[in-house]
Amino acid sequence: MPVYVVGHKIPDSDSICGAIALAHLKNQIGEESVATRLGDVSPETAFILEKFGFDAPELKLSYAGEEVYIVDHSELTQAPDDIAEATIVGIVDHHKLGDLTTSTPLECWIRPVGCSNTVIKMMYDFYNVEIPKNIAGIMLCAILSDTVIFKSPTCTTADIKCVEALAEIAGIEDFKELGMDMFKVKSAVEGTPARDLVMRDFKDFNMNGELVGIGQLEVIDLSVFDDIKAELEADIAALKAEGNRHSVLLLLTDIMKEGSQMLIASDDLAKIEAAFACQSEDNKVWLDGVLSRKKQVVPPLQGVFA
Repeated sequence: MPVYVVGHKIPDSDSICGAIALAHLKNQIGEESVATRLGDVSPETAFILEKFGFDAPELKLSYAGEEVYIVDHSELTQAPDDIAEATIVGIVDHHKLGDLTTSTPLECWIRPVGCSNTVIKMMYDFYNVEIPKNIAGIMLCAILSDTVIFKSPTCTTADIKCVEALAEIAGIEDFKELGMDMFKVKSAVEGTPARDLVMRDFKDFNMNGELVGIGQLEVIDLSVFDDIKAELEADIAALKAEGNRHSVLLLLTDIMKEGSQMLIASDDLAKIEAAFACQSEDNKVWLDGVLSRKKQVVPPLQGVFA
């Protein structure tokens, strides 16, 4: 029976591309593996997969009785609903250590870098496995996405070196231009329902027993939200109530201005303001320099919820 390689719920490009790249690596070293996903692919991910000739991995929601390799997280709230009935054989990630636990030993590759695909590139190097041209392409796109084309504070020299090496393998002469093409796809929000936008890159976090949902939309110019911001605010309030969440936050990230406007729906607005040492206005606040959910948003929130 194969090992299923799967990322988190509401998968992003790192989660999808990482599952494909890691499954290929595992198959090359004699470990039968299949890439899967826990949700629909985003427009950006669809652009990447089409550019390099891939179909989306199989949609698989149940893993009871299966062996699973987790990519791009280690959180119960982001894992398959029946993960407790599966055997986790490995984790590759670049986030904080979450609350997934295992009853058997497992392989762990967790590094403080900007993207899981950077870690997977290290794994290819470790096993001395050649990376196919098309897989190199999706891996470098995932890294460019997660590091916001190297603008994110999560970006490291390892990420940059991996992109340079992968671009050479993939035959990409101008990877920064490719990165901008990806973000143009992300910026095309017109006509998309508010709920689809809110959930495009959304993660739930258990913060000392309270459920906090954080979404992020990265665009080239925040003006694309001018006509729909009220709809987004109404939708995060509805999402908070539907999911019995303490708070739902939506980051509208401008990659050119290098900052985010945060929309807030919360049971305790003062707690959110304390986390970022800010004063909100109409449940909105501009966070200058904030581009990374995992490094600049989750840690201060965990601090106040602790």
